Amino acid sequence: MAEEAAVVEEGAEQKPKSKLIPIILGAVGLIVLVAGTMLATLYFTGFFKPKPPTLTAEERIALGLDPEVDAAGKDGKGKDGKDGKPEKLKKSPQAERFDFNYFKMENEFLVNVTGSKRVMSIQVAVMTRYDQKVIDNLKKHEFALRSVMMDVMRQSQDADINKPEFRVDLAKKLRDAMNALLEKFEEFGGVEDVFFTSFIVQ
Repeated sequence: MAEEAAVVEEGAEQKPKSKLIPIILGAVGLIVLVAGTMLATLYFTGFFKPKPPTLTAEERIALGLDPEVDAAGKDGKGKDGKDGKPEKLKKSPQAERFDFNYFKMENEFLVNVTGSKRVMSIQVAVMTRYDQKVIDNLKKHEFALRSVMMDVMRQSQDADINKPEFRVDLAKKLRDAMNALLEKFEEFGGVEDVFFTSFIVQ
């Protein structure tokens, strides 16, 4: 009887162990399966492939490539690690001075002078030493830029127009207003100077 009891106790001890082993093996198998799936996914999505080198705009120009397209063939964002922000362009990779980029706004600006019956009519061109992206942004937001520029012009009073430094001050105010608007919409201004190609007050 004592021997039978001992056999029963041994069998009782062995049952939990026999249930535990398949659970452990199943858990290990599941971990291996998940890890294998993750590695396979990373491999097939190109995670382990080396990233293509990023060229600066100067290097792209020297190689005869489009300066607006990065090494991965994408335009704009992610370019040169600057999130698509324009970069200054040199005349050549060896040059020390930066090149100038000009853009003339086609239509004239015509506003009434505050506190006067006079009218101010101007045409402007802007200068930047950054790449074509600044010019593209100027074209893209031309209507909004014209609005803020005319608001700046409307603040001019008759007495201001007669001051010798009026045109210089107005150009600076227009530049600052343009950059503020571009920074709002594109997170970068880039307008360095505003030039008057026509300036009439009558």
